[in-house]
Amino acid sequence: MYSVKTEAVFSSAHNLRGYKGKCEELHGHNWKVEAVVSRAKLDKAGMVLDFKRLKLELNRILEKLDHKYLNGLAYFKKVNPTSENIAGYIYDKLKTRIRDLRAVTVWENNTSCATYEE
Repeated sequence: MYSVKTEAVFSSAHNLRGYKGKCEELHGHNWKVEAVVSRAKLDKAGMVLDFKRLKLELNRILEKLDHKYLNGLAYFKKVNPTSENIAGYIYDKLKTRIRDLRAVTVWENNTSCATYEE
């Protein structure tokens, strides 16, 4: 199995509903997002997927989250904007554009991340 991974970043604010602690208050992150695509066979050029395409599609999704208050977006009005749910949201959007998407990881800081994979 071959895999490629790319990273992108976005900045946003959120607060967690139903959480007792600092994160229930409005705060922001400079999020790092990793997207992994895996395939058993390489294409004719010897690639899983062109990094340029993966980065383009990932950045198209992140543009809608960048410099936003996540709780104010339609999806996150119903779903708590935890790192786990943000990873799932990005995965669901990206899988409609990228075949064989394996996982999306969202880092909220240098030591804490959440991953979604099917």
